[in-house]
Amino acid sequence: MEIRHHGIAVSPGVAIGPAFVIHTEGVRITHQTVSPEHIPCEINRLHKALEEAATEARENRLRITALHGAAIGNIFAAQGSIFEDPGFRNQTETLIRTQCFSAEYAVSRVMREFVRRLEESALKSVAEQHKAEVRRRAKDFIDIERQILLLLQGENSEPLGELTEPVIILAADLMPSETADFSPRTVHAFATESGGGTSHTAILAGALEIPAVVGLGRFLSDVSGGDTVIVDGEEGILIIDPDEATIARYEEKRAAERSRADRYDSLRDKTSTTSDGTPIRLLGNIELAQEASHCLERGAEGVGLYRTEFLYLNKTSDPTEEEHFDAYRSVVQTLGPTRPVVIRTLDLGADKFSSMSDVVGVEKNPFLGLRSVRLCLRKLDLFKTQLRAILRVAVLGNVKVMFPMISTVDELRQCKALLNEVKEDLEDAGIPFKRDLSVGTMIEVPSAALVADILAREVDFFSIGTNDLIQYTLAADRNNENVAHLYNPTDPAVLRLIKRVVEAADKEQIEVNVCGEMSGEPLYAPLLVGLGLRQLSVTPRKVPEIKRVIRQLRVDEAKRLAEYALNMDTARHVGSYLRDQLRRILPEVAD
Repeated sequence: MEIRHHGIAVSPGVAIGPAFVIHTEGVRITHQTVSPEHIPCEINRLHKALEEAATEARENRLRITALHGAAIGNIFAAQGSIFEDPGFRNQTETLIRTQCFSAEYAVSRVMREFVRRLEESALKSVAEQHKAEVRRRAKDFIDIERQILLLLQGENSEPLGELTEPVIILAADLMPSETADFSPRTVHAFATESGGGTSHTAILAGALEIPAVVGLGRFLSDVSGGDTVIVDGEEGILIIDPDEATIARYEEKRAAERSRADRYDSLRDKTSTTSDGTPIRLLGNIELAQEASHCLERGAEGVGLYRTEFLYLNKTSDPTEEEHFDAYRSVVQTLGPTRPVVIRTLDLGADKFSSMSDVVGVEKNPFLGLRSVRLCLRKLDLFKTQLRAILRVAVLGNVKVMFPMISTVDELRQCKALLNEVKEDLEDAGIPFKRDLSVGTMIEVPSAALVADILAREVDFFSIGTNDLIQYTLAADRNNENVAHLYNPTDPAVLRLIKRVVEAADKEQIEVNVCGEMSGEPLYAPLLVGLGLRQLSVTPRKVPEIKRVIRQLRVDEAKRLAEYALNMDTARHVGSYLRDQLRRILPEVAD
């Protein structure tokens, strides 16, 4: 009988195929203790397993870095540091010597103590996002435990490496060591019981562009390996044992997606220009260096938002200047010397677990706390390291720097002063850098939008981050089901702030971009163009769809549409009006 589970959609698309079920509850330990005379043997087994694990981690780091970039490869560097950590080895050896524990049981006891401490930390935290990130790191320790135990027992730790036919991966959760070898050729989608939108697997799914749904709750007891399943990455649905009618509907949906993709491919080399000749620049939003190639494949004119947080997440230490430089250089080399690459400086806080968690501490409301430029201006060495790398790599191409979450003019000026200080340091050291680096600021909070006329005199460009601007303007967390209905891009307050920012930018003759999710939705493209936007930055897969809307649009009708929308008094009315207009302009996109 058909069973449906609803979760969090983290990567769009539809996949239909056989289930490949991964059970991650751990490895069974056959014996807890050994006789005293076997203690030296157990310690030797431990040393050998740790050495093999460390070697595998180093090899994985090199291999995965080559495939997916340094950001993902660094996950294995963090694991390798634990395998080689003298403290971990000594604790485990002590249990073997004093308690006559088997190597497997001693490893499990030490690792479970690490996990217990992390879980206690999560319980003490009042910030839900911080709890989730701490629990995610606890899962990383479980993954490390599992790898060591498999080596001790001589079992194969890479089941995905044996795949020859396409499957859909189903699991309680997926660890970095399990997702490292995902290939769109054999892994057509995945779904997990736990996890969130910022998990390693979610980020990797987006980079690989395979459908994915996480946070589905318990479902593994409903499915067996080989069962037919459907993953709907648009709606966040997993369907187990679908009936013929459901399969037919999703086959039709998948066929429509492919047909639409084929039509969009024909637009890749065409200009993003309205039907009356006005160019609208389309750029890509990326998080991983390898996504730069997706921008070119989809016809984007560059990168309008390069998020750099993944360089920091789940690391025991901050990334070095060379790690920053290598990641940025990879993007610039992929795009070439003329296409723009806008690098956003670090936007982390207590809501995202990283090596800075000790600096930030536990905050009751991390979204209103020490995050983003506030954190960077507190931890100057970290900020300077990133700015040095950006200034250096800018010599190689059309690189720009952008500061996120600016809420006051003073904050922006502090960032610019620090940038000038770093330039002087590079000058004194004789290191090549770009002296006239373009500087921009995100407009993400109402205070920045309200003083946009002042900020426009301080920078070379604006980028409107609609995700946070909507959230802060309406005081509504879109991930909170109790208030998510208030989060609406078409709210009159949001539209008026966007209009204000565009007018301020036009007055000072600086570029203004939109890089939030709003810019990637066809429904809002005519409205944004009508409000005066001439540059949009979207996820790479959205570029052809938005380009198609723009090429059917006239600027004069877009302006009339925006003026009419600005005079409406509710988000519901604006949304209905925009849907009607999109059906008129491009019926198949609206549907």
